[in-house]
Amino acid sequence: MMAALLLGSMAFAQTEDKAQAVDQYGNKVNVKSLQTSSRDGILVFESKDKDYKFWFDSRVQVDFGAYFGQQEWADPIGNGASIRRARFAVKTQITPDWYGEVDMELANGSFELKDAIVRYNGLKNFQFSVGSQKPDFSLSRNTSSRYLEFMERPMIVSALAPSRHLGIFAKYTNKYFFGSASVLFQEIEGQETRDYVESNNKDYGMDEGLSYIAKAVVRPINEPDLGIHVGGAVMYDSPKTSDELGIYSGTRFSCRNATNISRKKYVDTDDIKNTDHNLIATAELAGHYNGLRIEGAWLSDWTYMKPETNITEPYHFQGWYVEGGCLLLGGKQSYDSDGAKFNRVRTGRSWGDIELALKYEFIDMNDYEGRGDQAIYGGSAELYGAALNFYFAKNVKIALNYQYVNNDRYANGKGKLYVGLDADGNPTKDFTKVTAADGLAGVNYHMLLARFQVAF
Repeated sequence: MMAALLLGSMAFAQTEDKAQAVDQYGNKVNVKSLQTSSRDGILVFESKDKDYKFWFDSRVQVDFGAYFGQQEWADPIGNGASIRRARFAVKTQITPDWYGEVDMELANGSFELKDAIVRYNGLKNFQFSVGSQKPDFSLSRNTSSRYLEFMERPMIVSALAPSRHLGIFAKYTNKYFFGSASVLFQEIEGQETRDYVESNNKDYGMDEGLSYIAKAVVRPINEPDLGIHVGGAVMYDSPKTSDELGIYSGTRFSCRNATNISRKKYVDTDDIKNTDHNLIATAELAGHYNGLRIEGAWLSDWTYMKPETNITEPYHFQGWYVEGGCLLLGGKQSYDSDGAKFNRVRTGRSWGDIELALKYEFIDMNDYEGRGDQAIYGGSAELYGAALNFYFAKNVKIALNYQYVNNDRYANGKGKLYVGLDADGNPTKDFTKVTAADGLAGVNYHMLLARFQVAF
């Protein structure tokens, strides 16, 4: 009897797609045999008819940072290392029309959900998704961290461009045009954010808040070795219950100086309470030609206050960046038309390639002219950077970054950081007391950064 069962199981395992089995709940299920392959180091399982596929998409980024050259009176900036990302994702094409994804972050011993997506692809050129993902807004934000030219995104992108939210997403794309629309609920970050959402709901009965985004990109030239990207997006953002408990109906913009090892946020508006809504816009221009890649964007926010504040003019914050890189050994840049973003480079040598990149960026979170005691001093900063990227075996990358940042006297991290010397020559965190006529107000410093990355 046992031999007969074993032979029957073996015969069943060798049957093709018409075979049926029973799942753990007793339901009859169709069976398809899968083919296994490694595609540039990514493990893929796919049915013979290619209607079903799932694969793992993981990455590890190990970062190091050293900071030097800040003024003697400035707060010390700690050197260090961290696991910037330790991502594990499972992606599946259930049928040609339906796609699902779960993406998790495990860096430095903490769990965080990233993507959790249900997507329908059944209409030509259209795509509809629900779940947690990045909305289409910023070119830099939407480009995968694996394919950024610099280790961190520009400061203004970190401050203003929305990251992953729970929402509803739709887009249309063809060779020369990309259009998308999104409705966003709360941010998806970590347990702390989720606690805010649940506590604001339970204790105060607050709605989660909604945001709306529309984006359009025109690509007058879109060829594998030559492309131009001209885009713009606008976002209407209402306060969310994912904000810190107790500041509902508030806004806060902050960012680090384009580095993740140092945790200091010099640029920080603090809580802007009684916000009615925010209007955020961006305009972006990018292009690639063979091994050359250039992109730049301007981002701006208008924060509108509730009528009872008697603040009729919205607060205005803005910034911009421009960066470009070139592959030095004959490689070519790649552009993802479906996502309107840059993709993995095509290396010029069998072992890989080397890329040299430069950038300049600026952020201004101040709005004080004519504001009196309603002024906001969030600080501004400019940054110059250079990067040398080494690409190995298509999915291994070593990045070296040098950056110099110049913060202004208002960039004091909500009053926590020194910004200059007072009349008595003592360090002060109060920008009104700084007497640096020689232009030394605000913290300036250099940084050397390195990243070791593998995607698999």
